[in-house]
Amino acid sequence: MARASKKQAAPEINVGVEMFDSLRELEKIKGIPVDYMVERVKQALTNAYTKSANYPKEAPTDNIIVDLSEEGLSMCVVKTVVEEVSDRLREISLDAATKTVPNARLGDNVRLNIDISKFSRVAAMAARQVIIQGVREAERSNRSEKFSERAHEMVTGSVHHIEPNGDIFVSITMEGEAALAVLSRDEQIPGEVYAPGELMKVYLLDAKIPARGTARVSRTHPHLVRRLFELETPEIADGQVEICNIIREPGSRAKMAVRALMEGVDPVGACVGPRGGRVGAVVSELHGEKIDIVVYSEDPCEYVRAALSPAQALSVTLVPGQKTCSVIVPDDQLSLAIGREGQNARLAARLTGYKVDIKSASQVNYPQ
Repeated sequence: MARASKKQAAPEINVGVEMFDSLRELEKIKGIPVDYMVERVKQALTNAYTKSANYPKEAPTDNIIVDLSEEGLSMCVVKTVVEEVSDRLREISLDAATKTVPNARLGDNVRLNIDISKFSRVAAMAARQVIIQGVREAERSNRSEKFSERAHEMVTGSVHHIEPNGDIFVSITMEGEAALAVLSRDEQIPGEVYAPGELMKVYLLDAKIPARGTARVSRTHPHLVRRLFELETPEIADGQVEICNIIREPGSRAKMAVRALMEGVDPVGACVGPRGGRVGAVVSELHGEKIDIVVYSEDPCEYVRAALSPAQALSVTLVPGQKTCSVIVPDDQLSLAIGREGQNARLAARLTGYKVDIKSASQVNYPQ
């Protein structure tokens, strides 16, 4: 007679250990902290219970307790023992309570265990959705933190697509993280036209990525010019030359004030580069925007004189009691000093912070 074989019992699974192993693996792959996901799992289980127990919307859930640790997973609901139940979510009759807690008394707060395995399919799906959403939010948060480290920096991206309203969505990658960034119309250089897939350098404006997952970038910000010169000019990168200020009218003209931090260094020459190669590379990236590079000075008159480049002033004097400089230029340079539609004088004033009053030599009988 054949000996009956004993059915081998299935090994007992510690849900807590299994879940924490999974969460650690998720942290390793996605960078999502275990503690964060534990809270999301607790929230998901709470949501699942409220659906199974037909909780009304907006009903408080502070009496639902989820214990999740490596020792295990358990849930309970805390209810007050009363003679007559008026709130089924928070109260339990004495007869019902003693079936679970034999020594329960009126007024006691008793813990009633919840059988997680009895959650409905709808409740389980809701819990799963909460966890998935938690993963997405954590990934977005991690990406935002990585991008925040590069906020106010220049990045290279490619045109992903162009919206009907003219906004350009740019695909950028930093620290191994990819995201879409929006280059809105007011941050685009006038006259620039891009096609999908085309590369461009942009300035990252946002420290954090908004909820919809897109950072904001700019092509018009003055710091884009700063970053381009830092990239092209070793003397800026190693601290020999400092950019003091940049003023732009994007797509048309910019003025940049620089100074040497080391004796014997020509700050303008360093930025212009051999045969104009460095400034030429910046101008090319900005699609032809002209850039005047001038020497910064603590002396307002000297600073204004330099800022009016390429015009050559005969004299610059500070008007007493005012933040204004009176400038006299040769007759044949009046239009050059003022610039088309007043652009050169306007940019010089913005760069220096001084109002610039320009007159020709003949207007004031100044010897030329």
